Amino acid sequence: MAVLLVAGCAGLSDPFERPGTWTVRGVNESNLRAMIVNPADLERGEGDPRGRSRQAAGAIERLEDDAVKPLPEVRTSPAFGRGASGGGGAQN
Repeated sequence: MAVLLVAGCAGLSDPFERPGTWTVRGVNESNLRAMIVNPADLERGEGDPRGRSRQAAGAIERLEDDAVKPLPEVRTSPAFGRGASGGGGAQN
């Protein structure tokens, strides 16, 4: 009986490989080309002139060189420093 059950499953395969099933061919490339105004951008991207690329590159270089700038010290005002509900705040 078990052999018959297993033999019956042998014909089942991936449903996407059945005859007549729609298959994806070139859709991703087609979508990319439709979204890109300038086809040269497919070869080399275009930067954002409003971006902070120089600042970001400097931060990455400092991280790689193990020379990260220390974070500024943050002090709280007396109104929120002690006795506030939900944690106690920073102590000076």
